[in-house]
Amino acid sequence: MRKADAADAYLEGLFTSPDRVLDAALAAAKAAGLPEIQVSASQGKLLYLLARLMGARSILEIGTLGGYSAIWLARALPAGGRLVTLEADTKHAAVATANLAAAGFSGAAEVRTGRALDTLPSLEGPFDLVFIDADKDGYPGYLGWALKLTRKGSLIVADNVVRGGAVADAASPDPRVQGIRRYHALVAAEPRLSATVLQTVGVKGHDGLSFALVVG
Repeated sequence: MRKADAADAYLEGLFTSPDRVLDAALAAAKAAGLPEIQVSASQGKLLYLLARLMGARSILEIGTLGGYSAIWLARALPAGGRLVTLEADTKHAAVATANLAAAGFSGAAEVRTGRALDTLPSLEGPFDLVFIDADKDGYPGYLGWALKLTRKGSLIVADNVVRGGAVADAASPDPRVQGIRRYHALVAAEPRLSATVLQTVGVKGHDGLSFALVVG
């Protein structure tokens, strides 16, 4: 086991308790053949803590997969709060819908199926927190909609924004890397945002998260 993986396992053992609901969601996604690319337990806990700290009542997630991160986010909602999560793949959306229902969030969480750029125009904001974890070349377009659907004080979080360090390579032929580079450039140039990126290591490899606060 790599040291970073061992450290992740140690820290998760301390700060994320055994959780039958989340374990069942992961098992259901695996049984359905979904790719195992969801956030780690520590990252899910981070999303939960951010939403709690903000007192977020309305959360938008772009990229649902099997609903693992959606459950973490939904757990942070107060009574009467709402989570809308967007998923392009109908099979993934069905698994996520079942997982959210099993977790007790069928009333608070809604899975909308279809390409995010097609479903985003139908949403009504503002959202307090937006979590982007979908196709990487689509991130620039998702940022534009995130800005339209948030307000001053909202937070936009994006996952997988370091790509094992490849994001530093301007000549990368990978469209995912180029999509993330465009995302970073747009965030950096946007006067309505104050942002930073934190690199991460562990069971998810070398990657990172972007945090952009809407300040104007």
